[in-house]
Amino acid sequence: MKMYRQFLRNLLWNYTIGSLLAVFGVGGTFIFSFSTLEVIPEEKSLLFFIMLGSVLCMFMFEGLYFYKHLKPIRELLLHTNPNHEVIERGLKELYRFPVNSVKRIMLPHFLGLSIPAAITTIVLIQANKLHIPNLYVVYALIAAFSVAVLHALIEYYLTVQAIQPVSLYIKSNLQSQDEFLFLENELLIPISRKFKVTVILIGILPIFLFLLAAQVKLSDLTGMEMTIYWQWAGVILLFTIIYAFLTAKYLSKDIEKPIRQLQEAMSNVQNQNYEYVRVNVYSDEFSQVFSGFNHMIQAIKTREETNKQLLESFMAALSITLDARDPYTSGHSMRVASFSYELGRNLGMSKEELEQLYQTALLHDIGKVGVPDHVLLKDGKLTEEEFQYIKAHPVIGENILKQVQPANQVIGLLPGIRTHHERMDGKGYPDGLMGEEIPLVGRIIAVADGFDAMTSDRPYRKGMSVEKALEILTEGRGTQWDSKIVNEFVKIIMAKRELLDIKQNAG
Repeated sequence: MKMYRQFLRNLLWNYTIGSLLAVFGVGGTFIFSFSTLEVIPEEKSLLFFIMLGSVLCMFMFEGLYFYKHLKPIRELLLHTNPNHEVIERGLKELYRFPVNSVKRIMLPHFLGLSIPAAITTIVLIQANKLHIPNLYVVYALIAAFSVAVLHALIEYYLTVQAIQPVSLYIKSNLQSQDEFLFLENELLIPISRKFKVTVILIGILPIFLFLLAAQVKLSDLTGMEMTIYWQWAGVILLFTIIYAFLTAKYLSKDIEKPIRQLQEAMSNVQNQNYEYVRVNVYSDEFSQVFSGFNHMIQAIKTREETNKQLLESFMAALSITLDARDPYTSGHSMRVASFSYELGRNLGMSKEELEQLYQTALLHDIGKVGVPDHVLLKDGKLTEEEFQYIKAHPVIGENILKQVQPANQVIGLLPGIRTHHERMDGKGYPDGLMGEEIPLVGRIIAVADGFDAMTSDRPYRKGMSVEKALEILTEGRGTQWDSKIVNEFVKIIMAKRELLDIKQNAG
């Protein structure tokens, strides 16, 4: 309630200030010009009532317009527990309020005053109730329009100031609805346009008013004298327009360029591309803005690096913890991760994809922490019931990682962890996926995991030879494992053995 009342007081105060400045600034010129107009007392009374009636019409139409645009903001500020729709509607209307203020003054305000006044005055002139030149009605309309333009310009900037504390108040009291912090004004007005309109109006309006007032004062000149006067007046007005336009253009460009540069930099941040602004050539406040932006990027990069190290350490610790449960498979996760990384590199994966593949392979068996020791460490063959525990470990591993926050740091690891025991023929587990239904990461880890499992010693059997393991992989192409990945893996292992033989022979 308090914020709404304060906002309403500010709007009414701004309206009063804008009206007074516009009337005294623009109307004063015309009042001075019309002061020589001789009007009898009876006609003055008529003009007074015409103006009074027009003002009442203006306030009626403008009040309806004002109430319509204030209503959503009022509902939001007076509501004790506003829902999503009320909040969004209120904020959007608040952001539109400066532009709506201009529309209010240029439409119901200006038209509500000028049209009834002009029509009534012309009717009374035709009825011989008023004895003033028709041209003066045109001058009065021009004066009213000029007052409205200046009033709208002042009101716009005052309203921009008025809505800022209200917006801050609303967002600071909506901590549980963070999406509204990013709600933007749909009626953004470019800085260049604001500068151009403002400078042009400030540059042209006084000259135009002076020339028009002089026209009223010098209306008794001869036709030739009036022609010469307007020729010089036109030259003055033309140079004023050109000067105002060029000033607005270059002034707005000086502001527009760094803002565009900052928008591009912020867009990069939004896309997680943390690049510094390396060209800071500004000698005003923008220099501090860009310097502050670079400090922000530095802090983000430091935080990202710290988070990355923490996540890698966390994953390595989980892997070591798992291997510690079964000393016979110690180092298995690290070896599978290393094999998977080499496979991914040979298959043309990007740097980011390779990092994700390595992390996935490192944690591919993390779900085994949920398998009972009597099953995981059993020396002999597993029963069907015991094997069900083993078959559950991909899903358990996926569920474990789903608890890690922030979720976006590990979400890319989940498909590979869940699917590394799927088979190309659909006889794998847990989902019975076939062929390319299995993610590439899962197919890669399946080959690396199978090879290391076959070549590792267990209490109940000795590990196979490399040749035998490669033979089994080759025989299982297209049924258990992806043929292309197996072929690449065989190339990698054979290349390693050749390199080892060369070193041994050299020794």
